[in-house]
Amino acid sequence: MQFSQISTEQVLNIFKETGALLEGHFLLTSGLHSPKYFQCAKVLQYPEYAELLCRQISRHFYTSEVELVISPAVGGIIVGYEVARQLEARNIFAERESGVMKLRRGFEIKQGERVLVCEDVVTTGGSVFEVIELVKNAGGKLIGVGCIVDRSGGKIDFGTRFSAVIRLEVPYFKPEECPLCKEGVELVKPGSRGIY
Repeated sequence: MQFSQISTEQVLNIFKETGALLEGHFLLTSGLHSPKYFQCAKVLQYPEYAELLCRQISRHFYTSEVELVISPAVGGIIVGYEVARQLEARNIFAERESGVMKLRRGFEIKQGERVLVCEDVVTTGGSVFEVIELVKNAGGKLIGVGCIVDRSGGKIDFGTRFSAVIRLEVPYFKPEECPLCKEGVELVKPGSRGIY
């Protein structure tokens, strides 16, 4: 399999071209506020971009003998599927039920199975940490974590190998400390789930 690396600038251009890099005042899934929002779904609606970006994750785990790729729903589903396709691995996703991340739909992680966790965007890593717990509790062997955008600039430690297509330190604020709130800028929640 051929892997060509793409630059941060090229990735940002794809996000801008597809209208996926939003600027304003956003409520993140974590409950934090930010002036920038990466709407990966707008990029991933184009199969050629999904393939290209997920290839950047696959290249880091190509020799890791990944058997299963798991993602948190909803944002990570396409990323996980495409990475699994490229690595010729099985693919499942975890989803929330009453606010708790669970395996449903008959999905399971086999004892000793080599597992890669994939996500679209990571800010605090909350959903990924929950999926990692599912993997460990099921007896899977965690190989690593891959995502398209790491908004923390590489500050998150998942306790395993962590690969991101782009790493940016994007500011975010607690609601009570948010300068955009103080300026009266309208708050928008573009994500796919409620706040926990």
